[in-house]
Amino acid sequence: MLKIRELKKYFPVKAGLGKGKEHVKALDGVSLEIQAGETFGLVGESGCGKSTLGYCVLRLIEPTAGEIFFQERNILTLDRGEMRRLRREIQMIFQDPASSLDPRMTVQQIVEEPFVIHRLHAKRERLEKVEELLKAVGMDVSATDKFPHQFSGGQRQRIGIARALALNPKLIVADEPVSALDVSIQAQIVNLMQELQARYGLTYLFISHGLPVVEHISDRIGVMYLGKLVETGTSAEVCRHPLHPYTQILLSSVPSPDPEQRPERQILAGEAPSPVNPPGGCRFHTRCPHAMERCKVEEPQEIRVSATHRVWCHLVEEASEGSAQIV
Repeated sequence: MLKIRELKKYFPVKAGLGKGKEHVKALDGVSLEIQAGETFGLVGESGCGKSTLGYCVLRLIEPTAGEIFFQERNILTLDRGEMRRLRREIQMIFQDPASSLDPRMTVQQIVEEPFVIHRLHAKRERLEKVEELLKAVGMDVSATDKFPHQFSGGQRQRIGIARALALNPKLIVADEPVSALDVSIQAQIVNLMQELQARYGLTYLFISHGLPVVEHISDRIGVMYLGKLVETGTSAEVCRHPLHPYTQILLSSVPSPDPEQRPERQILAGEAPSPVNPPGGCRFHTRCPHAMERCKVEEPQEIRVSATHRVWCHLVEEASEGSAQIV
């Protein structure tokens, strides 16, 4: 469904007096694939570049370099008209349901807007489609004449999901769709997304910093750190058998619901390096408890631990002693 090859996004920033422009390296060579019908979870701490990747997939921001193939078409070569037509098949669920809905528009106008923009259906048919979409996301049809401020955060996110479904997309980029919601509401929205995926055959790129949510909904997971992938694999491989030290630390920070269990926590030392001037070698070596000398100077290569499990780490390479395939 989606193939990303060596994707880079550098944001220019002003340097000091007398200096040239510097760049924030939000994405610095990310490659991944998402199969039709699956959910690919992308996790990492704030500032790692995961949301930037989602915006690049929809070309809401233009990548600096790399390739993005959607169903074998390189979307970076499409002109404005072609990209507009393609967006019927790729939609987005935004992080904040309050700011992503126009407060001056009714629910009817919000969910109907994709039909208006793409000139689909007559007015009466649009109304019927909106009511069908609202029912699909668990909203009452009486909501059509109301405004976003009259609903709770969970209800607003359901409206946003209905809008994303309007054009029957094949791929939905969900940019932290539950992070602004209460925990109980998060579970409802995640369960709703799974139901809709089964009903409509959707493919998700699910972006989040919450590992429990990602583990629950995802078929495969990618872990990002400072603009690069450090580990990818099935949900079970990444969450039950993590290999990269950063993934292990992220998982150890997840609180246990059992008060009798007190698992040993690994603390992530220091501050994240600046993406303007990232460290050489492995970008995680400045905070890694197992860093070696080669980590400071040599960038790790992709190591295929299994058919689905891949990691970028010198420690794993040395521990495998040739049993894993280095790409």
